[in-house]
Amino acid sequence: MTKTVLITGAGTGIGEACVQRMAALGHNLVLVGRRREALERVAAGHDALVLAGDAADSAVWAGFIAQIRARFGGLDALICCAGGHGLGNALETSDDAWDAAMRGNLHSAFHSARACLPLLIERRGSIVLLGSIASLAAGPQVCGYTTAKHALVGLNRSLARDFGPQGVRVNCVCPGWVRTPMADEEMQPLMEHHGEGLDAAYRRVTADVPLRRPASADEIAALCQFLVSDDASIITGAVIAADGGSTVVDVPTLAYTRLENPS
Repeated sequence: MTKTVLITGAGTGIGEACVQRMAALGHNLVLVGRRREALERVAAGHDALVLAGDAADSAVWAGFIAQIRARFGGLDALICCAGGHGLGNALETSDDAWDAAMRGNLHSAFHSARACLPLLIERRGSIVLLGSIASLAAGPQVCGYTTAKHALVGLNRSLARDFGPQGVRVNCVCPGWVRTPMADEEMQPLMEHHGEGLDAAYRRVTADVPLRRPASADEIAALCQFLVSDDASIITGAVIAADGGSTVVDVPTLAYTRLENPS
């Protein structure tokens, strides 16, 4: 059955991979993002409605919803891929940086979900929120990002509980390292420090991950595809780590692994 799927952050990374997955299934697409040029590039050749704007800005959503209803009649799924940085520890995080982290990672999901819920209720649709393993544990020097991504899990659970009786499913996907342009940027300090290339930097950050590699954007998109499909009809409120197994590692035992494999 053809669905109408809205994807935020659709111009790059996991959002773009979700577009390609959904397009291959013949679904109608609504692409939301701040950069129209990037959205139009991704939308080329697909039956897509391009809506350029900041998903975290509640003011844009009334117009977006009107265009969705006019073009496709309704909405079956929302995949919230919009996100951003939130670097620095608490002492280093300015008010502006804190607000930007909340806006990019939490407010964008909240405003998207709140605006789309009436349409999703009509069709008993579904929502997928893109969290992170930072939704489950804390990395170093990422106070704003970690806090916002943890809050996204709370949003996921609240939405699932409140709107499940109306047929709306809501789930949260928590990737580990994913090879995207944003993650490539995060490899730069390692590359500079160790004098190594991008592939080597990714090997370094996944050296203690059971699968020993990052995900591709398409692998995360495949999980999102499943969660909005009818095959996932009983799944709601779930928080699914898609991290190569990194969150199952008992960190204090890593010393023993390194003893066995000193290289």
